[in-house]
Amino acid sequence: MRAIALTGAGLVLALTATFGFGTAMAESMTAEQIKAATSGIDEQAIIANDASTKNWPSYGLNYAETRFSKLDQINDGNVGQLGLAWSFDLNSRRGVEATPLVVDGVMYVTSSWSIVHAIDVRSGEEIWTYDPQVPRDYAEKGCCDVVNRGVALHKGKVIVATYDGRLIALDSASGEPAWEVDTIIDRSRSYTITGAPRVFNGKVYIGNGGAEYGVRGYLTAYDAETGEQAWRWFSVPGDPSKPFEDISMARAAQTWDPSGKYWEVGGGGTMWDSIVFDPELDLMYVGTGNGTPWNRHLRSPGGGDNLYLASIVALNPDSGELVWYYQETPGDNWDYTSTQPLMLADLKIDGRDRKIIMHAPKNGFFFVVDRQTGEFISAKNFVKVTWAEGYDANGRPIENPAARAQDAAWETIPSAYGAHNWHPMSYSPDTGLVYIPAQGVPVTQTPEPNLAFNESAPFKFGGNTGWNLGFALNAVAPEATPFGALIAWDPVAQKEAWRQEHLSPWNGGTLATAGNLVFQGTADGRFVAYNATTGEALWQTPVGSGVVAGPATYEIDGKQYVSVAVGWGGVYGVVQRATDRVGPGTVYTFTLGGDAAMPEFVKAPEGDLVAGVPFDPEDVGPGTGLYVSSCAVCHGVPGVNNGGNVPNLGFVHPDTLKSLPELVLTGAYVEGGMPSFEGRLTKKEVEQIAAFIQATADAVRPK
Repeated sequence: MRAIALTGAGLVLALTATFGFGTAMAESMTAEQIKAATSGIDEQAIIANDASTKNWPSYGLNYAETRFSKLDQINDGNVGQLGLAWSFDLNSRRGVEATPLVVDGVMYVTSSWSIVHAIDVRSGEEIWTYDPQVPRDYAEKGCCDVVNRGVALHKGKVIVATYDGRLIALDSASGEPAWEVDTIIDRSRSYTITGAPRVFNGKVYIGNGGAEYGVRGYLTAYDAETGEQAWRWFSVPGDPSKPFEDISMARAAQTWDPSGKYWEVGGGGTMWDSIVFDPELDLMYVGTGNGTPWNRHLRSPGGGDNLYLASIVALNPDSGELVWYYQETPGDNWDYTSTQPLMLADLKIDGRDRKIIMHAPKNGFFFVVDRQTGEFISAKNFVKVTWAEGYDANGRPIENPAARAQDAAWETIPSAYGAHNWHPMSYSPDTGLVYIPAQGVPVTQTPEPNLAFNESAPFKFGGNTGWNLGFALNAVAPEATPFGALIAWDPVAQKEAWRQEHLSPWNGGTLATAGNLVFQGTADGRFVAYNATTGEALWQTPVGSGVVAGPATYEIDGKQYVSVAVGWGGVYGVVQRATDRVGPGTVYTFTLGGDAAMPEFVKAPEGDLVAGVPFDPEDVGPGTGLYVSSCAVCHGVPGVNNGGNVPNLGFVHPDTLKSLPELVLTGAYVEGGMPSFEGRLTKKEVEQIAAFIQATADAVRPK
């Protein structure tokens, strides 16, 4: 672990010696100042901050996670005067998904590999950096890049959940660990954590990911002061031959077919992102994930809703008891997680004042649900949807029967990438609109006839790195066109107000402000401000690489700032990109009249399609199946995808392809997150993979 703590004059001297900064640089915050700023952050402080929103003390700004700031110093009349105040190098080459937390001049933000950075907002300089030393070969245990969405603050502690499943509380002034717990119940399974913890009622709450691999999802509460476990709630039932943990699990088991032995592959339901809290009702709301395997026919052959997959669940934050649930995608068959950001609001619907949850999950429908009772109010598709016609009056989808067919490929729309993924949306009470980063990434799903758990079979997508889907992906080419858009959605009328089309899918989260603005970063490397009422683009600036994270805004010394952490990545960004830049990860902070120089942008390595590597044509067929099971998850299709923050193997140097067996079987790239395949592939099999790569490059070249 690495914790660097330098403050005051010591930081100035160290940075001057290391980076050559001049003596005019502002002195950084002292430990005493940081403690004064952060020690008072608790539930009441987060609630009180909502009156002014001068700080950004929690992941979604407030417990409702509306991401609406009441600051209006930067507004639709002067946003064109925004300029860079400072930038900060996160020293990261993988995905950056965190929203910075800012309290009274100190910022806490995470980068890839769960590294935490404390930054002085006034100067843009490092206060300390903490590296939890996540083992680099752990990268293969997660589906979607080695990312982290941020930290939680509580009474002078900065709490981070690490990619390898630990929960760590750091001293806010020094970055030194105060306590650490292992959240993983079964280290033989591929559990990861990418989400930001939340703190309320004196407890830290965190879930996990891993449903593509074969895990049982759960959420755990820990004492915020000591790290002692308070309770744990599972989202799907375990082995029915053993006692169930609580009545919610006994009820859930009635909706699963035990002939599928779902508990052997975990069942899924991982709660890897959204957690919100209503202090008035004293209820917390959590979005649950997809099934393991995706294919319901294989995990629950007799059908069933498979509770509590793809649901919103309301839990008692003190006991973990399930209060109510609403399942958005019964019997999930398409990786339609409900883990996407939840937002709370009070709206007048059909003449009634309602306390509601707004949700735009992967499945393409915008939901409005009563947060007191879980009653379904309405759902309307905000993008094209083919798996269902809509929802009936009871809140159940009216499914297209072809979407569950087991005898043919199905192009599911939206795909498993989601109509809206984890990228935060925002809600402005001024306009009454929700601002959704919407998208379409075409994928076809061909059902597998059976599932051998953790079997590394040729053509089993990701099978050699632990994936268990029950589907082959894109074995038949999809026909839909990819897209990305910023959609302004009216949650009462359930209709679109305006949209801005983007160049690519996988655009960043949104921020709404009282200045009648919406901020969003884009996949093509811009940070943009829109008129929140009309959607007109008012200001933009290049930021080097694609943006996926959500921005934050705050006030320091009477001046409003907007910050966004930039770093291309995530499950889509690993294999594809929409810019010729890939990094480095950077925090950009803007203010009116800012005149700092932009950092130098780093261009992605340019390469021609690999050529001239001899191969045996007989190896191409076997190499294709091995590539699908071992390489495609991270490297895409050789020469077809352009590569994201992981290289596309169709563009490697010929010497690299010739040396592929030595590189793949020795762990040569483990520091970048690629494990050794020794014991999983033979030298001959890697040669067959190389044959497939070269043959594919040769086939693509004329086109």
